[in-house]
Amino acid sequence: MNGVSGLIEYDAASAEVRAVYDDIMATRKVDRVNNFWKVLANHPPTLQQVWAEVKAVMTPGALDPLTKEMIYVAVSATNGCEYCTHSHTAGARAKGMTEEMLGELLAVTALANKTNRLANGYRVPVDEMFRNT
Repeated sequence: MNGVSGLIEYDAASAEVRAVYDDIMATRKVDRVNNFWKVLANHPPTLQQVWAEVKAVMTPGALDPLTKEMIYVAVSATNGCEYCTHSHTAGARAKGMTEEMLGELLAVTALANKTNRLANGYRVPVDEMFRNT
């Protein structure tokens, strides 16, 4: 077993978990469920809740799916989540992200992290003109 909890495979899953797995596969038009979901299946209420949020947030809206995946890559890299960085980089590539785009995304992410830390460290007061935009 890798990680804290085992992977719940489809064949060993409860009916409740299989229903979520079926929805994941149908929504994503794939024939397998990623390991992230298989681990969350150890606690079916969390699996259901997180999948419902993913479906609600990652659907096309004011932001297109590629932009959402790229934001996910940036946040995942910043948070140090290897799994999410890999899975959402793959998702962004599948939606059209090029290597050049990934390079720029990571450069902006690194710069934002640096300048955020400087602003926080120096306790830079927020300019009034930025407060009501």
